[in-house]
Amino acid sequence: MRQVCSMFSQMLQLIPRDQFAEAVRQHGAERHARGFTCWGQFVAMLFCHLGQAHSLREICSGLACSEGKLRHLGIPVAPNRSTLAYANEHRSWQVYETVFMQLQERTQQQHLPRKFRFKNPLKIIDSSLIDLCEQMFPWAQYCRGKGAAKLHMVLDGHTHLPHYAHITEGRASDLAEARKLRWQPGTILVMDRAYLDYEWFQNMCDVGVFFVTRSRSYFHYEVLQDRAVPAGGVIVRDQVVRLGSPTWHTRMHSPVRRIEVTRPGQENLVILSNHLNFSPKTIADIYRERWKIETFFRTLKQTMRVKTFVGTTANALKIQIWTALIALLLLKFLQIRSRLSWSLSMLVALLRQQLFVYRDLWLWLEQPWQPPEPPLTPQLLLLPQPI
Repeated sequence: MRQVCSMFSQMLQLIPRDQFAEAVRQHGAERHARGFTCWGQFVAMLFCHLGQAHSLREICSGLACSEGKLRHLGIPVAPNRSTLAYANEHRSWQVYETVFMQLQERTQQQHLPRKFRFKNPLKIIDSSLIDLCEQMFPWAQYCRGKGAAKLHMVLDGHTHLPHYAHITEGRASDLAEARKLRWQPGTILVMDRAYLDYEWFQNMCDVGVFFVTRSRSYFHYEVLQDRAVPAGGVIVRDQVVRLGSPTWHTRMHSPVRRIEVTRPGQENLVILSNHLNFSPKTIADIYRERWKIETFFRTLKQTMRVKTFVGTTANALKIQIWTALIALLLLKFLQIRSRLSWSLSMLVALLRQQLFVYRDLWLWLEQPWQPPEPPLTPQLLLLPQPI
């Protein structure tokens, strides 16, 4: 059996230390650091998510009592609670945003199967609220007696990996954050009806960006053309319409598809899209992919520590959320590289028990239930002494 470091250390090797150091220098995160580095903070926060630690005490004590020394993780000793709390409160969270983007680019380079045959970039937009206590987080007041932060996400529709993330207060508008994003021509955006805005849709039509969204129950439109639909299918109606009332200044000038899809036991689903060439079945399948981002949010909240926080400041909360996204992206990377059909929940559950075990990570991913290989040098047998 070849000598390996702990499985936690092998996961950390997926993040190049030179790129991490460049991100630290770029944001000046260690300008006033005294002994405790950003890498040590990063290791501690990753252990918070992968080891399911609920507090600063569990993080620091869990690292301190780990098997063997911590030098294989790149840190000399486990941090104190006050040291880690001060770093989370004052050090720049932009460092971990940069690390997340670097890891995201590397993960996207993996060869993943594509569900759709078209080559257009497919992006899914949505946001999710993270409930907070108003008394503990007064800066994140959402409504009376309740606080919240909001995570805005863009998911790649082909690979189902995160493409962009932004953290705001709970009151921030989803539509206002989506308008700030810029897309290359030909991109297909999938979104819920919370992003319905005729003026924004017209701007996307002008720059060559396509959208697929769900319509609201109340909206004005003018039918320009009725297209034929296959008999006996789920597509009930395929129309080319112009959105908006003639008296509205936000009325769209570009034509839009209005596709009505039947659902067993429910009312028909009406989908809007400015892509006039795809078949209505393809448009419906594209909108079905929007559920992947809901699954991503559910996985993030169930497997990472984003419901309880180890700091109450805005900086500490953003650091914990960004490190949670990095940890989830690392697990996605392991899931992609493994030939075994891992479910993410099973991978998190088993890996949490094996973090500080000295075993080959990639061999364990292929054969997790096999015992490790015996050492090359057998132990000496003590022979009985003659009487």
